[in-house]
Amino acid sequence: MISLENVNYFFPDYQDHEVVQDIKFMVNQGETLVILGESGSGKTTILKIILGLLKPTSGQVIIDGEEITQLKEQELMRIRRKIGMVFQEGALFDSMTVGENVAFCLKEQSGWYGQEMESRVHQILGFVDMDDCIDKMPDELSGGMRRRVAIARALASSDPKIMLYDEPTTGLDPITADNICDLIVKLRDQQKVSSVMVTHLLRDAFKVGTRFMILYEGRIIFEGTEKELKSSAHLYIKKFLA
Repeated sequence: MISLENVNYFFPDYQDHEVVQDIKFMVNQGETLVILGESGSGKTTILKIILGLLKPTSGQVIIDGEEITQLKEQELMRIRRKIGMVFQEGALFDSMTVGENVAFCLKEQSGWYGQEMESRVHQILGFVDMDDCIDKMPDELSGGMRRRVAIARALASSDPKIMLYDEPTTGLDPITADNICDLIVKLRDQQKVSSVMVTHLLRDAFKVGTRFMILYEGRIIFEGTEKELKSSAHLYIKKFLA
């Protein structure tokens, strides 16, 4: 579903910004790849490259069998309809209710209207256990509830084949973070969604991940299973896990 092949990306003033170098990995259907690393290691940059928001300096990005680095913006919009993105803070529209936030994506990207749209909004919010909050405003919700609505909105434009999560549990208490992780696993297991999750929280990473990758200064220094990660003799990895 996702393949990055020898991807490099430099920001214009790369000495002061993130840089990713020689990035190569694949994510198959139904897998969840968790990208771990310190702040500034390039984790979010990789998500933006997968979305086509950043064009690599070199290398290939293949989404659902299609190489996207040479596509124009209109063609990239078609690719993005296969992808749901959940940002760290949820990024909801503050002036819209929960239901209107979800409905906005349905109208803008899928052309849904009327009763059909209303039924779809209830269906999606029901999947994330937020149907009873459909008329509430974002500022009436807890942090965990806003993340759930953000996931619902990411599901709204279509039935995405790919979900990207940028620090989805950061700032949440452990119980709420567990609930968000349960929802991510539910999407993977029931919808067979392929996922990439960026985080620095090991507890949450191990709960949702099927494979793990560690970035250090923009380079991959590990990719493998949880067992392989925990048994690594690499000094930086041992320090990171500790």
